[in-house]
Amino acid sequence: MGKQSTKLIANNKKAYHDYFIEEKYEAGIELVGTEVKSIRQGHCSIKEAFIRIDRNNEVQLYGMHVSPYEKGNIFNKDPLRVRKLLLHKYEIRKLIGKMKQKGYTLVPLSIYFKGSKIKAEIALAKGKKLYDKRQDIAKKDQRRAAEREFKVKNL
Repeated sequence: MGKQSTKLIANNKKAYHDYFIEEKYEAGIELVGTEVKSIRQGHCSIKEAFIRIDRNNEVQLYGMHVSPYEKGNIFNKDPLRVRKLLLHKYEIRKLIGKMKQKGYTLVPLSIYFKGSKIKAEIALAKGKKLYDKRQDIAKKDQRRAAEREFKVKNL
């Protein structure tokens, strides 16, 4: 079998800033036809999105905005409706076990095409405290300064 191409649709950069990413998972998304057409045009955002596991052990994606498809008329759904994420039962059980530990949550990292399928990359993450964010910013600034210095020396 050939390697499937992946094309990024939406990215959640804020997740890397606000959380320590522990484990990543790939999940399918339950969508309707007009949502798929809108996503193909790139009208999708997960900036404010979050994930919860409900009582029926179903993984739900909240706050993912898919703009209504222009030619969809009556078939268009609510842009912010709750969408089910498709994972294997053993993965869901593992996530539930991890989330019972203090401080763990599920965050969406990106939405992308894998072949013709639309997938979501989700992560088990631990929230960062304010001082952790400050340390990350300081490290980034040091790295930039070092790269700038290196660039000046090599001219």
